[in-house]
Amino acid sequence: MPPALQATGITKRFPGVLANDRVDFTLAQGEIHALLGENGAGKSTLMNILYGLYQPDSGQISVNGQPVKIVSPHDAIARGIGMVHQHFMLVPPLTVTENIMLGQESLVDATQVLGRLAMLDRRAAANRIRELSQQYGLAVDPDATVGDLTVGAQQRVEIIKALYRSAEILILDEPTAVLTPQEADELFVIMRGMVQQGKSIVFITHKLREVFAVADTISVMRAGAMVGSVQPAQATRELLAEMMVGRKVILAVDKSDAHPGAAVLQTDALRVLDDRKHVAVDGVSLTVRSGEILGVAGVQGNGQTELAEALTGLRQVTGGTITLNGHDTTHATPRQLVEGGLGHVPEDRHKHGLVLSFPIRDNIALCTYYRPPNSHGVALDYPTIERQAAELVRVFDVRTPSIHTTAGSLSGGNQQKVIMARELSRLADQDGVAGRAPLLIASQPTRGLDVGSIEFIHGRIVEARDRGAAVLLISAELDEIMSLSDRIAVMYKGAILATVDAKTATREQLGLLMAGVTPAVAQPGHKEGGRG
Repeated sequence: MPPALQATGITKRFPGVLANDRVDFTLAQGEIHALLGENGAGKSTLMNILYGLYQPDSGQISVNGQPVKIVSPHDAIARGIGMVHQHFMLVPPLTVTENIMLGQESLVDATQVLGRLAMLDRRAAANRIRELSQQYGLAVDPDATVGDLTVGAQQRVEIIKALYRSAEILILDEPTAVLTPQEADELFVIMRGMVQQGKSIVFITHKLREVFAVADTISVMRAGAMVGSVQPAQATRELLAEMMVGRKVILAVDKSDAHPGAAVLQTDALRVLDDRKHVAVDGVSLTVRSGEILGVAGVQGNGQTELAEALTGLRQVTGGTITLNGHDTTHATPRQLVEGGLGHVPEDRHKHGLVLSFPIRDNIALCTYYRPPNSHGVALDYPTIERQAAELVRVFDVRTPSIHTTAGSLSGGNQQKVIMARELSRLADQDGVAGRAPLLIASQPTRGLDVGSIEFIHGRIVEARDRGAAVLLISAELDEIMSLSDRIAVMYKGAILATVDAKTATREQLGLLMAGVTPAVAQPGHKEGGRG
């Protein structure tokens, strides 16, 4: 049979960037083809070309062996190609049926012609949705409001929306990024069922474990080019990581047992509101000790962002207390917290971590520019600032032509290294200060980074712990939480359901907690939490 989808010699240039360099990609009929690559490797560009969002500078696309020209998503849909984006394209106040009908209102089975009036036939559309749900194992209520659905259910709506449009080829872009482990496993079952019924799937992910769980073929891109394709049976995680990065990568986090000391950070019945004035952090009590990493696990959107912002002085606390090294910092400013020994790797590195228009030199000095040795009175000591910046760029392996390069021109991985260099070097200065153990709050520290940068960042976090820092790690990546943490607190709907020992925790146990289920195995030793 001809390939379901084939791209040959695809080249795409943007100003100053060769995003795709003569890329060949083949999706066979009835297979799940995983596409791996570093951040910026060209995966998204290639998929956006196949879906009609970009036009290639050269190359050819074929569907079922027939050359086609796809100039818009409408063309892609007409040729049986559907795409489920990482960020869902749904309208929360509308029902499942109304979301799926959007853009397809003119279909015969969605309308009733009454004289000169064409009325939307929601009943016919809902019946079709039920048929698709049953056929592919996608449990969804057509009459449910999308905003009331779980993240996993919303993703099923997106898949049904593509199937409703008669998609035979599905492109799934990072589909497990917001799912619990159990929801991810359910998605894999659904994907296999769809393939058994004749669909073909492109599966974009950065999680090496997942490609072995579900893929029939694995292709790897690097620097805009296709490095090669392998079968899962002939591949290893180490081989795929090396193909992605171009060098050997140590995937396992090398860390010894923790030796916790005194409490550095404590919260008691902490309560915080989100931007809509709804309760986002609901009575959270936790303790982080020197020399340990406390990981906060949970599906994104369960209060982790607001918790980190409250602890770092970026969001107002409406109830409860925060204590840092024995001092009440509930309403402290960010500068006061920095002076008290806080280092912060923010979730949004562009908004809270860097001034993108400033050079690397100035970004590294951001938090300490006003005090010696970076300044004398009102005058900045640029020779000292530049010597420090050059040394940190070397130690943290920031790939840049110069310390005078603007932060905005760096890759995501190198931007994160600049932040880590600044925060960890400042924490190192706190070592030995009487009565002050440093605290590092790292929120989503490796989001969007390639495996090489992740390896580096993980190593620096463990080094900070081993020097005696208290580390609060907030991450939506369960593998990251499990490999780095000494203890794990699981957050659900603003509360901490349980805190467990990382050595004995399992993915299944943590997944249940992330879904709001408190299994009996999570109860022993549970001393912290929220809402009682």
